[in-house]
Amino acid sequence: MDFRLDNGWQIRPIGGSTGMAYMGINEEQQKLFIKRNTSPFLAALSLEKITPRLVWTKHTSTGDTLTAQEWLNGRCLKRKEMKDPAVAKLIARVHQSNLLKKMLRQVGGVYLSPADLLGNYFRGLSSDLRHHPLLKKVANFLRANQPMLDYHHYQVSHGDLNHKNWLLSDNGRLYLVDWESAALADPALDLSMLMRQYVPRQDWQDWLINKYQIRVDQQLKKRLQWYEMVQLLLEIKEFHQRGRFFEMNRNILDLAKIFKKMI
Repeated sequence: MDFRLDNGWQIRPIGGSTGMAYMGINEEQQKLFIKRNTSPFLAALSLEKITPRLVWTKHTSTGDTLTAQEWLNGRCLKRKEMKDPAVAKLIARVHQSNLLKKMLRQVGGVYLSPADLLGNYFRGLSSDLRHHPLLKKVANFLRANQPMLDYHHYQVSHGDLNHKNWLLSDNGRLYLVDWESAALADPALDLSMLMRQYVPRQDWQDWLINKYQIRVDQQLKKRLQWYEMVQLLLEIKEFHQRGRFFEMNRNILDLAKIFKKMI
């Protein structure tokens, strides 16, 4: 439903899975990107130029909070572009930002540990998957070999690095949007998520060293493999729940290949 703000601004839904995104447009045809009830963490992301600039925040009579960002013409990244240095540079900025870490803590951001991820997998898990021989072995292995990175080294993690959440504006600026899954976590969680989807495995070390610019040692490799496997388990569970058995079986085959190299 359209509704009107002060000074002649109208807000119109623009679709999306959450129903929370709108276009704000005034009588001069100026545009803003508006979201309803987004996290106050958005202010810090705007300040660090990770997301488009925050213009204002307003509280409505219904109790909702609206945030308005500059409207940028642009497009999502293509899958093949996710290997580019600009992507690695931006996610490295997120992981290294003390301001983002401080602000996410202040607004009640959660810590997401390996134990939490395993708990998410087992919660509501179907009997079929719980007793699947491979999945059972993998889950037991992951439970016994959880990464032991100290909480003090956790950083802001986006949590959903799909190529559709990257905005390349027409003037060439790259932004990372849709921060609803943000948490304080091991940066290897984000890295494994991104590389598993978009970087060929033989290029992982080069991408990490020369694009993300981190020293690669055995501990980091093990953490990346652990998070890769737990994410595959979580996806298998989701595909099973949604009846997407082709994708589920594809992930089981991928998991079997990775697990074989781990043991």
